[in-house]
Amino acid sequence: MGNQVEKLTHLSYAEVPTADPNGVDSEEDGPRIGVSYIFSNDDDDLEDNGGTDNDKNQEEKQYDKRNELECAVYYRDECVYEKGTKNVDMGTYSPENLSNKCKPGDLVEFVATGQYPHWAVCVGDFQVVHLHRAEIRNSFLTDASQGRRGRVANDLYKFKPLNPDVVIQNAMEQVGAKDRELSWRNSECFAAWCRFGKREFKIGGEIRIGKQPYRLKLQLSEKRHHILEFQSLEDLIMEKRRNDQIGRAAVIQELANHLNCVEEMSNEHSGN
Repeated sequence: MGNQVEKLTHLSYAEVPTADPNGVDSEEDGPRIGVSYIFSNDDDDLEDNGGTDNDKNQEEKQYDKRNELECAVYYRDECVYEKGTKNVDMGTYSPENLSNKCKPGDLVEFVATGQYPHWAVCVGDFQVVHLHRAEIRNSFLTDASQGRRGRVANDLYKFKPLNPDVVIQNAMEQVGAKDRELSWRNSECFAAWCRFGKREFKIGGEIRIGKQPYRLKLQLSEKRHHILEFQSLEDLIMEKRRNDQIGRAAVIQELANHLNCVEEMSNEHSGN
């Protein structure tokens, strides 16, 4: 690679070793390896699908919560993130209604079918601070939504939140930062850092060596799940957001294709 930094794109499940989707490991330690995004692009650059910053009155974008993949994140044995109908209100609201529901210091998540979720920090007066197209911006919530429905996302991460005044200060102090000045790979990492103040949300906040301490549990159905392991929370969030973008049905199809490929390779190996 030399002095040139190569951009790595996501590897599909067919290209990485993963665990059985039933949650049963074929080996004692279970080879459940995620994907490293050390040189990956900011996924927020891809989320607008050609939209412009001036699309303030565009029609509401489509969103089907039935295609949202429930999941949980564990650091070793501790659950640090959980998204599911049993523990979190998964309902979404129009930007106008959401403006009346959120309080200063709250995190909001905007969602739309086929797009990466976009996170922002409420700072009062119907405004938010968010990372958008490689810049920290202060916008009206309705503008930041770009027609997407949204919800308050305070309870997804299980870390102890900072005082709302500190959350707002963290966000406002970063307004105007862009490009190489940024310490976060996407809007979710930035918003979560503002609320929780943990370095794990920053680029390079953790050293990627040794055993993968983070686990992403994908809930495929009521009785079936699939697990990936990661060396950093940053990498795990990138994969979680990719799953959010492609949707539950596509994730399940990827896993099915991977398992069929593994089974065929195993059969070919046994026949030789």
